[in-house]
Amino acid sequence: MNKKQAILGSAIAILSILLGALFLETSSLFLRLLLGLALGFALAKGSIGFAGSINRAYRRGSTQLLQTLMFMFVITAIINAGLLVNTDSTSYNLWVNPINLGLIIGGVMFGAGMSLSSCCATGMMVEMVSDVPRALTTLVFFGAGVFFGFPLQATQSWVTQSVISTSSYAGQGVYLPDLFSWGPLNGYFIAILVTIAFALIVVVLAKKYENYRQKSGSYLGVDGEIARQNQLLHNSTQQFTFFSTHTYKRWIGNMWEMRTSALVIAIIFGVMMASTGSGWGASTPFGIWFGKLVMLLGISANDIANFTLRPEVMFTTGFFDHAISVQNFAIMLGTLIAVLLMGKFSFSFKINHSAKQFALFALGGLLMGFGTRFANGCNVGALFTPIANFSLSGWIYLIFLLLGGILGNKLQHAVIK
Repeated sequence: MNKKQAILGSAIAILSILLGALFLETSSLFLRLLLGLALGFALAKGSIGFAGSINRAYRRGSTQLLQTLMFMFVITAIINAGLLVNTDSTSYNLWVNPINLGLIIGGVMFGAGMSLSSCCATGMMVEMVSDVPRALTTLVFFGAGVFFGFPLQATQSWVTQSVISTSSYAGQGVYLPDLFSWGPLNGYFIAILVTIAFALIVVVLAKKYENYRQKSGSYLGVDGEIARQNQLLHNSTQQFTFFSTHTYKRWIGNMWEMRTSALVIAIIFGVMMASTGSGWGASTPFGIWFGKLVMLLGISANDIANFTLRPEVMFTTGFFDHAISVQNFAIMLGTLIAVLLMGKFSFSFKINHSAKQFALFALGGLLMGFGTRFANGCNVGALFTPIANFSLSGWIYLIFLLLGGILGNKLQHAVIK
């Protein structure tokens, strides 16, 4: 245990909460701070990332993370069903996204981009505490993609209109409980079963793929996953004592089992839904931040609003007055706190990447940024939240995200040999 880092991590956690309580203008902004801190902490503790689910499978043969995400999706959907079953679903801001060409193209673009950059929208915030050059390069170009994609998202029918929809979300998308409204619990019971079935299909296919890689001798495994399994075996032989060094190391000072992090994230998502009426989104603020950079060059907020077809106030609102910006920033802080408490923090601006790699990071950022506008969200806004909100679009997005991830990895392998 690194005591200096642990003390620093604890101090940052306390200071973040104290300063947020004192200076954030509204309770909703403070709530976003707490949610972001919790998400960043849980993501770092379990080493969970949406980009990693594809990259680990393609590069190392391991599908443990992909299977864990399916578990997280199912648990979150069940929690959401509990919130929605006795209410009008339209009273919540559910992410029932359109099913159209934009969803397909956006899924492929985002999947390819996150493979090239080895991170996604949320992942950039997580990576800011470990690989600043890669994360910062991706962030700038991701923001540019979102910014220049705003007008396309607002005007193109192949992005805004759904080719199929259900009664509660006519013209908007397919809401699974609508399809089974004749069934138990106003359709939510069967919608949960369908969600479980889709998740199981992914898990079965993932296990078959992993078995194939093992039999073919191309399975390499992931060092972090192997270390976590060994740690779990060690923990099982230790007697539990609440106030002990072992307990601290197990829950604070060491990595968590991935399913533990997934369960924690599902609970955080449920709290977010119950308290804000909406799910988890992350990508739009990056376009706003890029717009603010453009304003520093002398371009007016009015001109930017006219170009992006977004409200001018979106670009004039202060950073810490924008709820999702606060949440994204807090995800980075939560990650930093977790890494410090584990004694694994090592901050460096040292450039360990080649020019080709930086070009791929930039391309990955652009592809992801534009992809979020076409698919109406990133891995959390077009995948996790829609699936948790029983939108069929999330599962369709997953298929093309996986396809894009494969293409992106092939391109990376071709460029960097």
